[in-house]
Amino acid sequence: MKVLAAMSGGVDSAVAAARAVEAGHEVVGVHLALSRMPGTLRTGSRGCCTIEDSSDAWRACEKLGIPYYVWDFSDRFKEDVVDDFISEYAAGRTPNPCMRCNEKIKFAALLEKAIALGFDAVCTGHYATITRDEQGNPELHRAAAWAKDQSYVLGVLTKEQLEHCMFPLGDTPSKDQIRAEAEQRRLSVANKPDSHDICFIPDGDTRGWLAEHVDLQDGTILDQDENPIGMHRGAQAFTVGQRKGLNLNRPAPDGKPRFVLEVRPKDNTVVVGPEALLSIDQIRGIKVSWAGVPLPEVETGESFACHVQVRAHGDPVPAHAHVELDEKQRQILVVTLDEKMRGVAPGQTAVIYQGTRVLGQATIDSARSSAWQGARSGSAS
Repeated sequence: MKVLAAMSGGVDSAVAAARAVEAGHEVVGVHLALSRMPGTLRTGSRGCCTIEDSSDAWRACEKLGIPYYVWDFSDRFKEDVVDDFISEYAAGRTPNPCMRCNEKIKFAALLEKAIALGFDAVCTGHYATITRDEQGNPELHRAAAWAKDQSYVLGVLTKEQLEHCMFPLGDTPSKDQIRAEAEQRRLSVANKPDSHDICFIPDGDTRGWLAEHVDLQDGTILDQDENPIGMHRGAQAFTVGQRKGLNLNRPAPDGKPRFVLEVRPKDNTVVVGPEALLSIDQIRGIKVSWAGVPLPEVETGESFACHVQVRAHGDPVPAHAHVELDEKQRQILVVTLDEKMRGVAPGQTAVIYQGTRVLGQATIDSARSSAWQGARSGSAS
């Protein structure tokens, strides 16, 4: 099989490519240039797709004896990931840029180009597995190592994309084993630290970065009863669940800290209240997609048992879900939680599972608490 190995410059993608080569596939390595500043330097474990990462990817390919190319996807990355990140925050939502990058860049633009060039599959170093049902349809499942499982950020993949995906690391029980294997293969990235944080905000100062890209205006902070209790410097700079930096001029009656309950970009207000009101019962999601063949209940609108996960390293929560249609016949995923969940923000991604299988995902449009039914700014758009 002809395989395109996406080489990030890290140890996971290098070992994944090595395993694809060892399996007898015809492998070609490609590094995606996503930054418009190609001279960007890596800072410790912050950021990715830097000039050092490109060099590390080249050295890994040279060691494996496979061709190496760099593809410039910086324009697509800016449009589909960076600009989307800005527009989502401007709309009062808290997006996950890694989800969008997987969806739009690594498994849309990259896969599209790979297939056009005659490749059968794209290989990456993600920790997840693909199995087949009795009819031969692909299913996305969690990795063997729960602590390293990355199925959440792959929840945006469709059945058609899964047909051309390869995750050689999915059955590996630990990251230590991957590093040991890289040492044995004499790959220079064996002890390279993992990347974290948002790659296009390598210093980790998301609020400061947003202040330079989003038009922030002073506005009012309200309590849960709609009483004004302070001013802010831009609603878009706040996220649901935030406690610090509220600058309130009136303490809560019980003297306890307040948290952001809601961000309303349309009227530039922020609603705060007690921590207990962060616990939500129901999630409504838009931009729904299914990782493989959808369950029969998706078509009938019937409820089905599942678990929902709203953060890459969050715990899955038992729930029941069903699908509704809006006025434009677009699917709305409605998830009713069996246990309350804290601090869920519009813009986050809700990925639903049955056992280890990823069923699909949706972008959270609203998260509601039975204890507080405040006005909600989310709308399916």
